[in-house]
Formats: sequence, C-alpha cells, structure tokens
Amino acid sequence: MEAIFELLFNELKQSTRASELNCREVAARLATEVTRICNESTRIQALGAVETWATKLARHRLQQCLNYYKLGSKAGRVELHSTLSAIVYRYITPRGASSIYQNRLTLIEDFLQGFYVEVLSAFRREGAMSQLAPTSSTYRPQTLLELAEYLAFTERYAKRRIRFSNNRSQQLIVLRAQAFVQKQPPETSVDMEQAAEGGTSESEANWDEALVQQVRQVMGTQEEAPNQEDSLRQSVIKELMAYLQERQQEDCANYFTLRLQDLTAQEIEAIMGLTPRQRDYLQQRFKYHLVRFALLHRWELVHEWLEADLERNLGLTPQEWQAFVASLEPQQLSLLELKQRKLSDREIARNLGWTVTQIQKQWFKLLEKAWDLRN
Repeated sequence: MEAIFELLFNELKQSTRASELNCREVAARLATEVTRICNESTRIQALGAVETWATKLARHRLQQCLNYYKLGSKAGRVELHSTLSAIVYRYITPRGASSIYQNRLTLIEDFLQGFYVEVLSAFRREGAMSQLAPTSSTYRPQTLLELAEYLAFTERYAKRRIRFSNNRSQQLIVLRAQAFVQKQPPETSVDMEQAAEGGTSESEANWDEALVQQVRQVMGTQEEAPNQEDSLRQSVIKELMAYLQERQQEDCANYFTLRLQDLTAQEIEAIMGLTPRQRDYLQQRFKYHLVRFALLHRWELVHEWLEADLERNLGLTPQEWQAFVASLEPQQLSLLELKQRKLSDREIARNLGWTVTQIQKQWFKLLEKAWDLRN
C-alpha cells in the first residue's frame, strides 16, 4: 500500500494546485480503496501479480479524479450528472405515465438527488477505512480536488456491477432506477425538495436532513451557485453580447441567445429560418468572435470567471506551467513577466519596443497556447 500511496501522492502534487496535505489525504483514500479491492477480489488473487493490478487500478482512479479536477467544480458536476442521466434515461419511465421529455427529466432529477445521498453515505463509509485519512460521518468535499475525488467515486459507484445467481449482472444505478420507478422499496423514492425544506411527511423521517443539504451543496443547482461565480457569468454574457452588437453581428448575438436556452440545432434552425448549412456557417462565425473575445477583447474577465487568471498560472497545473514557460521564446517570456506585473499594454510596448498591436497579437498567441495546454 505504501508504494501505491507514494505513486498517487506524487502524481496529485505534480498535476494539481491542491495543498500537500490535501493531496496526501486524497491519495490515502484512493490507496486504501485500491488495496481493499485487490485483497478482496478472488479474480485478482487467482491471476497473481497483485502489485501490477494494484498499480493499474491506482492509475485508473487517479486519471478519473484528474479528469474531473481539470473540468472544474461546475463543469465536473454537469459532466457527472449528464453521464448518469444518460445511463438511467431509458429506465425512468413509469408504467402508464406520460413519457414527455420534460416529465422524464423531472423524474431523473428526483431519482439522482436520492442517489447522490446514497453515494455520499457510501463514500463516507468506505473512506473511513483509511487510517491515514479517516472520513467522518459528517465529511463533505471542501476543495476542488476533494470534489473531483467524490465525483469520480460517484461514477464508479453507479457503474458497479451487481451479479445475480443466474450469472447475469447489472449496473447498480440501473437497479436503483428500476426500484425508483416501481416504488419498491418505497424508501428509494423521496421528495428531496420537501426533505430540504424541513417538511413533516412520514417518508422524510427516514432521511437525514443535514445529509440532504450537504449533497445539495456539493451537487448544487444553478440558483445555488456562489454569488461571485453567478455575477461573473452574467458579466461575461453581458460583455459578449455588447461585443457582438458593437461589431454588427446581430445574427451571432441571436444565435448566442438561443444557445443560452440550451435549444437543439434543429430548434435554432427553425427559429432563425436557417438551413443546416447556414446554421453551421453561423456557428463557425460565432466561434471566431467568441475566441477573439475570450483571448483578446476581455481576456481578464473570461479568465477570472474560468479561474484561470494570471494569479493562478492561467489555470495550469505546476507541471503544465513549467512546460508552458519553458516553451516560450525570450521576448514572449518578457511579455509574460510584464503582464504578471500588471502593466498596461502601452507600458509593455515601451519596455519591449513593440507597438500596442504587436503586444496584443503576441499575448493572444500566449493565451491560445495556454488554453490548448489546459484543455
């Protein structure tokens, strides 16, 4: 276990911006899980080479965690929610009930809220096995790395295969979805809104209200997002709309408005009276202006919203940042240093002997390179 722990710990330190203590705690929980699986799996024990299997499992869990970490808090939750929704979509249709798309989405939301409660309990229970980083009955993710660890665990927990006596198996989340639809057992179906609001129904008595609240904080809905993040998002939207209108790109602004409503391509085409080819051209034009806006016109605002500003090394991990800096030419490196000192473009131009336009073009290239590296 010690070798697995060191592998995970060192990788987390290199690939994230989390503190050393945070990396140590997450590595300990992952190492405990991997060791337990290798010890309890009869297949792994029969095949031998337990250390090799342990290393493979550790790297797999590490990669899952880092994938969610790179997505960030909001995008990571959306990605998990989308993945699980896609798995259970075909099963969440009560017999005899309307199968209207919106009705089914509402049922999926109800089901997944209950499922997240179950997962958090399982995460606490299994994490508590780690002597190096015990997970208490009140634990909930606090940092981005801990949230990524929890999201990765939730995906694995949902996809666990439950085997039956007839040699068949099914994913755990599918079994839960089927039970939810059939109302058997009844406790798998719960009004999460009522539980969170402190109602007094009999079914609520079986649920820990504080636990429900903690899950809501972790997997929070759009309206529960932090005010600062909400405010930055609205500022980005407002500035982008103004940018498009200033450049007389009304059709791009209209397209952006429809995209914000999560409409499908076909719906956008019908509303704007476009053919698929015309809509594709419009989408490419919008993308062009979007990139110019994000990497040149209002790069500070966009990068602050993405938590990828200069104070946070453009959102790069320590390892990525080292590679990024090492790839820069001497003049580009000087430009980066002057930007970090928060000098204006005119002041930087005087220092480097460039024009303001040259400064902006070179900075666009630097941000584009960092963007590609980050994504």
